[in-house]
Amino acid sequence: MRRRVGVSGLQRGAHERQATAQVGSAIKESDLAKMKEQVQLFQENLEEFARKHKRDINKNAEFRKHFHEMCTSIGVDPLQSTKGFWAQMLGIGPFYYELSVQIIDVCIRTRASNGGMITVPDVLERLQSRRAKSADPISADDIERAIHSSKVLGGGFDLVKVGATKMIRSVPLELNRDHEVVIAIAERKGSVSVSDLLSGEHWSRERMNLVMAYLLREGLCWVDKKAPDGQAVFYFPSFLPGLSLSAS
Repeated sequence: MRRRVGVSGLQRGAHERQATAQVGSAIKESDLAKMKEQVQLFQENLEEFARKHKRDINKNAEFRKHFHEMCTSIGVDPLQSTKGFWAQMLGIGPFYYELSVQIIDVCIRTRASNGGMITVPDVLERLQSRRAKSADPISADDIERAIHSSKVLGGGFDLVKVGATKMIRSVPLELNRDHEVVIAIAERKGSVSVSDLLSGEHWSRERMNLVMAYLLREGLCWVDKKAPDGQAVFYFPSFLPGLSLSAS
């Protein structure tokens, strides 16, 4: 016959559970405190590293990229503060703000020729050709961080990846999978032919006409209806560096 648990037994069990919960809470608080101490130590070490290597961070684009990656690994974002330690020590905030303004200028100047889609390497080449020789060097990584971090780049500016290429979109385009397929072909060849889509992608002519009509309407490509084989060829200035650079 099973023994009934008395009132004292129930109370003892409740006390034990409460004590266990308190111990668990104390352990969690201790672990959290240790974690905070470690993060604080990492941040202090990172600040000391920044002081010692300020010149390299500002002058060497590759070094600056690795510095950002190191910051990200412990949850520090130097670009989010314009008044704190990082802005005062390194001037990182103003650097990316000024870079974002230059990116906007390039996008606006070239929008008429590329329809508002320009590759990051193209933007980098334009900015490097316009910047003074004494200016700090910049990289594709700097351009991407400026786009992601600056509030100035609102209103349609975005970084998108088409195929293996990263592009800056400066107009509010709605690109679907079919549009991306066409742009990926253009990335490889600089142009897209009718046979690329009808034979290569096995599209129907109606599907091709619908997709290309949108890209033409948005100014992302031009059409040559007098190609030697009699088929239309669509050229994408974003992937024709010589042609697109002339529009800057």
